[in-house]
Amino acid sequence: MFFFPISDDNQSNSKPYVCYSIIAICCFIFLWQSTLPTDLNRNAIYNFGVIPAALLGDQQSFISPFLTVFTSMFMHGGWMHLIGNMVFLWIFGDNIEDSMGHKKFLFFYLICGLLAALLQALINPSSPVPMIGASGAIAGILGAYLVLHPKANVNVLFWLFIFITVIKVPAFIVLSVWIVSQFFSASIGSEGGVAYFAHIGGFIAGGLLISFFKYPQIKLFQEGNSQSFESSKFSINGMFGQGKERDFMQEFIDIANKKDKN
Repeated sequence: MFFFPISDDNQSNSKPYVCYSIIAICCFIFLWQSTLPTDLNRNAIYNFGVIPAALLGDQQSFISPFLTVFTSMFMHGGWMHLIGNMVFLWIFGDNIEDSMGHKKFLFFYLICGLLAALLQALINPSSPVPMIGASGAIAGILGAYLVLHPKANVNVLFWLFIFITVIKVPAFIVLSVWIVSQFFSASIGSEGGVAYFAHIGGFIAGGLLISFFKYPQIKLFQEGNSQSFESSKFSINGMFGQGKERDFMQEFIDIANKKDKN
């Protein structure tokens, strides 16, 4: 059995340029990492990842340990690590950016990532193992989304053997299951080098900070836009979100029209 969020029904009123930029930078840096020999890639992770023993202790580092908090947010350990983070940023990030504007969203994202890394480092301050990935910052977006749009429906891909469908599930269920799984995984140990406490720290930070970053007219705990638990066949439209696809198509048409006029 497999289930994974692929889109939401919560359209934004502005283009999430910061989200687009973060996705582009993360993909570019990962492609750069992929071109490195194994030893050099490992060195890059140790040089630009967050090492708790350097951040909170006296272990030497290639650059300032504080700066690694931010450089680490744009590095990833594998394709699945990258894809999972970018999909969640794609689904939930646009509404959070829309709720506060581009500049404030960038600060919000970085602050959530900073607090996420600090919590993980405080849990194990002597650890020499580097932490990389945008997971902590994106967890902050998930926490903010839960506070702003708990009843918005998330299109979840459900796959059981040959049975594939998409089900609309309220965000508070999807995100509650996600954060509970992080607490559970943290309680039994961070196997595979996953920084579960960073996820938890980022999620809590985002949920608490959203009230201070959002526009005053944006309400908390907004209602949903569609009926929950409806199912539909899996399609590419659902994969990217119909509204988002229409945005790209309209932009393409507008550019083509301008060329024809010229």
